[in-house]
This record gives sequence, structure tokens and C-alpha cells, in this order.
Amino acid sequence: MRLKFLLGLAAALCAAGAPRLAADPFSKKQEIDFFRDVPSRNLSGLAARSDGRLVAGPTLTELTGSAPADLLWCLAPGAKAGQWLVGTGPDGRVFELTVDRAKGSYTAKEVAQLGESHVFALLRLPNGDILAGTSPRGALCLIRGGKLAARLTLPVDSIFDLLLRKDGSVLAATGNPGRVYRITLPALAAAGDLPDKIMDAKTLAQHGVTLFGEIRDRNVRRLAQLPDGRVIAGSAPRGNVYAFAAAGGDPVILQENREAEVTDLLTEPDGDFYAAITFSGNNAEARITPSTGKGPKAAAAATATADGAQLPAAPEKFSGRAALVRFPANGFPETLSSRSGTAFYGLAQQGDVLLISGGELGELGGYDVAQRLSLTYAGSNSAQLNALRAVPGEPGRFVALRNNAPGLALLDFTATGPRSAETRRLDLTVPGLLGALRIDRLRDLQAKDVAVEIRTSNGSDEVEGWSPWTTARFNSDAWKAENLRGRYVRLRLKVPAGSSAALQIDKPDLYLLPQNRRPQLQEYRVLPSNYAVIPAAESPAPVVTSLSSLLASGAKDDDGKRKPGFLSSQVMPSPGAQVVLWTVSDPDGDNVACTFSIRRDGDEKWTDLAVATHDPYVQFDTSHLPDGLYFTRLVATEEAPRPAAERLSTTFETDDLVVDHTPPELLDATAKRTGDKLIVSVHGRDALSLLAGIEVALNNGLRTDLEQPADGIRDSREETFVLEIPLSDVSGATSLEVTLYDDAGNSVAKRLSW
Repeated sequence: MRLKFLLGLAAALCAAGAPRLAADPFSKKQEIDFFRDVPSRNLSGLAARSDGRLVAGPTLTELTGSAPADLLWCLAPGAKAGQWLVGTGPDGRVFELTVDRAKGSYTAKEVAQLGESHVFALLRLPNGDILAGTSPRGALCLIRGGKLAARLTLPVDSIFDLLLRKDGSVLAATGNPGRVYRITLPALAAAGDLPDKIMDAKTLAQHGVTLFGEIRDRNVRRLAQLPDGRVIAGSAPRGNVYAFAAAGGDPVILQENREAEVTDLLTEPDGDFYAAITFSGNNAEARITPSTGKGPKAAAAATATADGAQLPAAPEKFSGRAALVRFPANGFPETLSSRSGTAFYGLAQQGDVLLISGGELGELGGYDVAQRLSLTYAGSNSAQLNALRAVPGEPGRFVALRNNAPGLALLDFTATGPRSAETRRLDLTVPGLLGALRIDRLRDLQAKDVAVEIRTSNGSDEVEGWSPWTTARFNSDAWKAENLRGRYVRLRLKVPAGSSAALQIDKPDLYLLPQNRRPQLQEYRVLPSNYAVIPAAESPAPVVTSLSSLLASGAKDDDGKRKPGFLSSQVMPSPGAQVVLWTVSDPDGDNVACTFSIRRDGDEKWTDLAVATHDPYVQFDTSHLPDGLYFTRLVATEEAPRPAAERLSTTFETDDLVVDHTPPELLDATAKRTGDKLIVSVHGRDALSLLAGIEVALNNGLRTDLEQPADGIRDSREETFVLEIPLSDVSGATSLEVTLYDDAGNSVAKRLSW
């Protein structure tokens, strides 16, 4: 019986902690990383850099105008400045878009109707002709003077890219199968309109089309030519990067990937080149093509309005990732930038910065090659920016092709208008009162010129439940808005027009006072009576500390340091002693003091046994207390440094305590020999406690005990215990002493003979 009590006591001690003697400051600091916390669509004239800072950036203007088609696949310069050629779907037409930058608009004029479904590739030739590649029939179309001058249908499904070489020939990248064809333009022009698919290589050669190279992957997606004449090809759905000799033939694999698509290639004069690679189970066409909103899945995902109308399901979030990879002329591939949840579509260059158009949330990014830092630029309201081209004769300006919704956008690095950035919804983890916003350093910018606006919400919804934008006042060295409370925060920073193009805004810190929450009772145990705890002496604090300890611990780690000492406390029998353990924690790290009280059933007055203690236990003597049932109460109260007016207190009505000094009553006890056994039967009763069992000691030295009552369940204050002892163990014994115990450790004994 004593062993069982000791084991239970040891387990309870291991669960108890040590008192909290120190507390962290109650105010918290939320670091804001602009690169992480500002989405592309929330930037205008500013860029978020991967070191967390804001720097000067371009503006993106969505040009107004009627979209010429549902899908805009490719973009190529037109005949004059401000004109652009666009290949479209699903009607397979080529349009000329004229941009009016002053009005911020564009107009569309149809150039040709090819009678194909999709135009995936366009190339304006030096003589003004237009070469187009289509899908899903793989037709190569030559447009001259707005009319279809020649059409040759290759033995492929799609033509994805067209590359004009220095010798005047054109390379065509095809899909299913993945091939590269060399095209001699005069022979193609003389072929006329041949709409039927040509499978014979000899016939193709007669019309100026020969095989340049072939890969085992299904599609050749992109082509680029290096200064030494070699041709680089990117594939899908593996996403491999290949190099062909200038004369063609079998390629060399420069990089192997899995479930990826090389969406664009960009070459450098020194022989280096860059590849934009998107890792996803779907290709670009599948992501850009809008859902029809039909079918069982779409119907299941749709939602109904109050009047019963069905709203289309929200588009699925892109679950892939994308990477920008550098291929040096003499070296190994190097991943410069990688982003999850974003697809890369197009590459362009602005000085030392590589521009990356993407999706599926209209992202526009960049990579500063000189500083080796990634950038996020102003994005589009459309889902994808699937092509990006420099405006001829206008350094710093680019035209972007938009889809979902389709159209054009103008990216301008020379704009000098107002600049702004707005964070996404920031989760403070707990509701709190906002304090100051501090920015350590501003470069080429005065603090008085930075306007800060803040809004808050207690809900996670992106749209509803937000407070109005509140302007934070700048005072000395920080921005602060009074009496703003919430769990979620959005920040908006504005910089006036004419600001320096070299400006930088460091990562800010937002300070807040979290909501004060009440202490919580995590564990409460009443230990077996008649045992006492001798607390172990605390270990002295170390004179020195290690760097790892400093980084891993906080100001309130004293409880963790004291716990091993408390767990080594000694336990010893002590009649009348009672130990109660508890674990109280405060969600905000407050110091907490506890008051433990008891009250006998029927009395009205509480008796405090421990007042404002920091110890996680109380130890008291019950020998002077009358037998009976006692209610227990634990009051946990916050302490300094929490201001007195703000301290919270919680009262826990804890487990009842039974004080029982009276031994159980032995109603009947017998010892009888039956066959080859000695049967000891004990029937007892206790007024307050459950009966624990019996212990039998024979006068031949044999001792044994029994805790299982005759009815199989020990659940009553009155029980019968029947113990069977083999006669072989009784040899030499003439009597025995049986002891009946209750759960309080009280006992009664009786000597029996047979």
C-alpha cells in the first residue's frame, strides 16, 4: 500500500513546476518585412526588396481598352512605335494594338484571321512580314500585307516559339513531339496555303522546313541564341534546359528537372543566360485559360447568394513554385531566386535588374544581379502577366501582356509620381492596443515626408470588419495612431511625388500591448495523505552563461532553471501531512501569486492556508482538522510589474479534500481451510473514504496483500475482500493478522486463527 502511495506522489511531483519569479515586458514588437508582407498588387512606385526594405520602383498602369480576345498568348513589337502584335485565342486571330501613353489606353485592329484556334508564337520579320505559330494543329503561317500568304502544317500539335537567326532563317519550337525545325523563309513563302498536315520530311524540306534537333521531352517551349551561335531550348513537362550546336543535331542537357516548364530564356552578350522555370503539374496554357465554371466540381465549389443565384467558385490557389536560374558561359547552373505560390512567365532586363512577369496574382518581380537581391514590383489586377517587352526607344518602359482579365499594362521606371505600399493582413496573434511604428533608418528620404496609415480588425476576413484608415502622427522618432485596437493590422506607407530614386525605407517595428488575459490552471492534484515533501535547495545561478543559452532563453526562464531542483525534493511519511500541487500559467507571462484556502462542508468561512505564494504547492497538517469533506479554492492573482489597476485575478473551485483520521470499521473477518486453500474473508466499512484493501501477515513470516474486492470493482466505502492462500504457504502457521486500509491511510487490524 505504501509503495502505491509513493509512486503516485512521485508522478505528481514530476508534473509540478517551479514558481515564476521574472516576467518579460508586456509590450510586444512585430517586425514588418516588406518583402514578405507586401504583395505585388499593393505597390506603386515602390519595390519590396528581399532584405525586407522598401526601395524606389516602377509604376504599373493598367491600360484601358476593349480586349480583342479572351486569351492573349504572345506579344511582339509592331511596325511603328507604340504598336504591338498580339496572338490570341480561342479564335486564332492576330491583332495590332496601338498604345496611347498620354491617355493610358490602347486600341485594337485585326491583322489576320488564321482559321486556327490559338496563336502561341509571333515574329515580325525584317521585311515587315509576320510569322505565326498555332495550336492545336501546329500550323506555321506567313502573313503579308494583312493576308495569309503561306501556311504549312507541321507534324506536331503546337508551335510555341519562333527565333530569328543571324543567317535569316527561323527556328520553330514545337510540342508533341518536342522538336526544333529550321525554316527557310523564301521556300516557305513559295509554298502557298497548305492546310493539311504534312508528315513526310522530304515534302517539308521541299517547302523550306528541315529538322534542326529533337528532344525526348514532349514540348520545346522556348528558344534563345547565344553569341557563339549555339541555341538554347527549354522544355516541358520535365522542364529541362538543352543546348544545341549552331548547326543543330543532338542536344546537350544543361539542367534536368521534374514536373516543370521553362517559360522564358534571356541571353547576355558574355555568353551567360537566364531561365525562368515554373514547377507545377499544369502548363502555362492550362493556368491562363479561365475555367468554364461547368461540371460537378465547379458546381460543388460554387456558392449561393441570398436570392439563390449561384456565384462561380473562386480560382484555385497556385500550389507550385518558380525559380530564376543563371547559366554561366563556363560553370554550373545557379538558382538566383525561388518563390513558392508564384509562376514565372517572362523575362526582361532593366540595367542590372532582371524583370520577371508572373502569376497567378498578377505578380511582377525582379532580381538585382549586382546586389544579389530579389525584388517585388507593382503588380497587376489581372491574374497573369505572361509576356513583358521593352518599349523601343523609351528606356525604362515596358509593355506587359495581361490575362484574366486580358489587356495591356505599362511598366514605367521613369515615373516620378507619388509612391505607396500597403501590407497584407498582419496577424498579431492576440488582440492588442497598438503603439508606435518605428523605422530605424530612412535613406534619401525625410521622416516628415513619409505618411503612415493604419487600420485594424478583430476578424480574419480580408474585406469586412476593418476600421477606417487612420493617419499615424509622426512625433520625434516614430509614428503613432491613438487608441487603435485589434488582432489584425494593415499598414500603408506613402511617399510624395518627386522623391529620390535612391530612397530606402528600412524594415519597421510595430509595438503593441497585447490584451491582458487571466491566469489559467493547467493542473491540480491532491496527493495521498500522510506524506510530506522536503523541497530541495535551489541550485545557485551560474556566474557566466553561454551564447546558446542567451539566444534560447528569455527573461522568464527562471521557472525552467528551478524545476530540476524541485523535482529532486524528498518525500517521506509524515502522519497528518497533506500536500496539494498545482500548475498555474499566465498566457501573457505575468508574475502570478496564489492563495490556497479550504472550507469544511457546512461552514461558510474559508481558511487561508497559503497566501500570495509563488510556490506551486502547499503543505499543511490535517491532524487538528475535524473529519469531513473540505472544499478547496485556489485564487491566482497577477502581480508587478503589471500595474495594480490592470491586474487580473481568477478563482478556481478545485477538487474536494477528504480529511479522515478514523480507521475503517471491521464488520466481519474469518479464516477458513477449504480443500487445499486457506480462505481469508474480510468485510469492512468506512465513514468517509473508499476502502483500499487488506494486508495479511501469517505467523510463519508470510506477508501478502489484496486490493481487488470480491465484486471486482473497488468503488465503495463498504467492501468485502476474499484472499485465497495455498496450504503449502501456510505450513507452520497457526494464526494470522489481517489489516484493513482505507484510502486515507487509516487501518484496523484483527488476529484470526483456524
